[in-house]
Amino acid sequence: MSLDTTPLTPSTSPAHHTPSGRPRARALGIPLDGTPGDWNAITDVPGVEVGHVTLIEGEGVRTGVTALLPRGRDGVGAPCAAGWYSLNGNGEMTGTTWIEESGGFHLPVALSNTHAIGAIHTGVDQWVAEHHPRLAAQWMLPVVAETWDGYLNDINGRHVRPEHAVTAIEAATSGPLEEGSVGGGTGMNCYGFKGGSGTSSRVVGYGPDTWTVGALVQANFGDRRELVVAGVPVGRSLLDDNPMEDDDWFQRDRGDAPGRVPGGAGSVIVVLGTDAPLLPGQCKALARRAALGLARTGTSGGHFSGDIFLAFSTANDGSLNSTFPWGEPTADDYDNLRFVPWGRIDPFYEAAVQCVEEAVLNALVVNAPMTGRQGHRTPALPHDRVRTLLDLA
Repeated sequence: MSLDTTPLTPSTSPAHHTPSGRPRARALGIPLDGTPGDWNAITDVPGVEVGHVTLIEGEGVRTGVTALLPRGRDGVGAPCAAGWYSLNGNGEMTGTTWIEESGGFHLPVALSNTHAIGAIHTGVDQWVAEHHPRLAAQWMLPVVAETWDGYLNDINGRHVRPEHAVTAIEAATSGPLEEGSVGGGTGMNCYGFKGGSGTSSRVVGYGPDTWTVGALVQANFGDRRELVVAGVPVGRSLLDDNPMEDDDWFQRDRGDAPGRVPGGAGSVIVVLGTDAPLLPGQCKALARRAALGLARTGTSGGHFSGDIFLAFSTANDGSLNSTFPWGEPTADDYDNLRFVPWGRIDPFYEAAVQCVEEAVLNALVVNAPMTGRQGHRTPALPHDRVRTLLDLA
């Protein structure tokens, strides 16, 4: 694997650098709207934990697993209000029919590559059965989502196994997160540059209260020509060194006649979380706003990209009970939900758009070049050229 070995100085600001010292979008001076949380990550939402397992082996394994637990490991089984939305359905997110039916979910969320869905689903089920056996005695419909990493990764090699999902769940923690080529984002590409995992958050004031909206993005989408950074169409000035989109590697790998993969092929998964009290329908509306955050980075949402979004609220703990009822209902056997009035929800939409945009930019900025399967190579976003195009140099 080809890595950028430029020395970096760790920063005391998690909003500007990853824990390992890689620069994030704000470190380049990219102007971004809104106020981030302390870590500028989805883990700024109280209780949310994220874990990565990164698999880089030999010349062809470039993949991994990311696990997200809205209430941490101990909170598995306590439902969250939730909603989901598909901007383009050329992808997969399991568990969504139950979210549509019940308005919530109560198991870990996991992200990986397209052909690892089954292994990850099995691994999540195994972890829940071991650690929450009473919960597992019912039924398990975890949310497992994917993007395609077959350009850099030997995607048919079954390198992701159920135990990797278990390890990712066990590794989940709060605090600042590593981004880029980690976890499920390890082998992903974005706008013809190295992409992968990205995160961001926004603080929303609501009268005397303060709430947080956070985004976790697995970015594997976008045509190089479309890329926009802070409102500036930089992609059209960065069309050189674009092997994924300019080469006929896909047809060559298959032994077909020369041809190229359509620009924008890939996928993107967005998970939005908040501690603000939202109804399931409001979570679904929040999930739809992820599309606007992606659009700020330039994508038109191509046919060959699965763009699927999930949003959840950790408020109303104890309501939306997902367990089987015991005995006959009593006079007090009702759920009660506190929620933001619909007429007051716009600041949360704005926060979602802002943190999705920044999460994508973080995934791009943090990354280094990578070479993988059959010598396929993806360059990293050139920081200096982007700063020049934004008039920041």
